[in-house]
Amino acid sequence: MQIKINGVLHEVDAPAAMPLLWVLRDLLGLTGTKFGCGAALCGACTVHVDGVAVRACQLPIGSLSGEVTTIEGLAGGSAVHPVQQAWIDHQVAQCGYCQSGQIMQAAALLASNPDPADADIDAAMSGNLCRCGTYPRIRAAVRTAAAKLREQGQ
Repeated sequence: MQIKINGVLHEVDAPAAMPLLWVLRDLLGLTGTKFGCGAALCGACTVHVDGVAVRACQLPIGSLSGEVTTIEGLAGGSAVHPVQQAWIDHQVAQCGYCQSGQIMQAAALLASNPDPADADIDAAMSGNLCRCGTYPRIRAAVRTAAAKLREQGQ
């Protein structure tokens, strides 16, 4: 089957029931998307399908319809996406394991709500768990990224 990931069309030989996560990691070598719980509860495997945040561990490749964006393609040719830069500026990551999923979730939030209130941020990010507890820095980084994206007119 053919799937478009980060703007590139890939021919993938995989069973229809194989989760997108394993196609990304094992077949295509895109290891930025992480395996966390395998049950769509932690958010470590968050990617975008047509701009919507989804859990790749529970999305069978056979039911995929739309273009996939992973953390590797988030910047879209730029060096760093504004959400990624905000994560750096706020030193959000400690262990870093959940951060690609956190960043992808935050980017999806800001694409649909360019000026989220703290309650909006908390609600959107609630399905992405951080074992290190960097939630205050995550919220601050989302606010910073939102301001930067508005400034850029995105």
